Amino acid sequence: MPASASPGPESRDFSIRLAVAEDVEALARLINAAFVVEQPFIKGERIDAAGVRSYMEKGKFLVMEDSTGLAGCVYVELRGDRGHLGLLGVEPRRQGAGLGRELMDAAENYFRAEGCRAVDLRIISPRTPLPAFYAHLGYEQTGTAPFAPDLPIKVPCHYILMSKQLRDS
Repeated sequence: MPASASPGPESRDFSIRLAVAEDVEALARLINAAFVVEQPFIKGERIDAAGVRSYMEKGKFLVMEDSTGLAGCVYVELRGDRGHLGLLGVEPRRQGAGLGRELMDAAENYFRAEGCRAVDLRIISPRTPLPAFYAHLGYEQTGTAPFAPDLPIKVPCHYILMSKQLRDS
């Protein structure tokens, strides 16, 4: 993975790299800030430092940063010849500038470099703008799944499953 990525004019001063252990606390803060929109339907914060470390044991985080700190992140995990991504988050004051799309491009490029043929993700049903965002990036809805029983929810939720082919099988 290249040390930096600058596919769009919005990110000339941003670089994307793999997160390291020293990023755990900052990642937890970034994810919680980016996912504050879920507070109407999920109780509490989205993740803590232990949760970030747990994710890092199974996969990796790609982080976008500039001289002021972390601007965004996405979790990437290899599952055979498929990639799984999640926790795409952009620091709230930087949202709407195309950084999420750039992180998605970086994640897909990571999976391509690892030989994955497809990428899978899941979103929670109350996040109604997200299916269209991911569809615009080439993802198709492949089904639904029950919501994780251990997560404290305020309203009924389920997962919407989406996938994108990276190459023919």
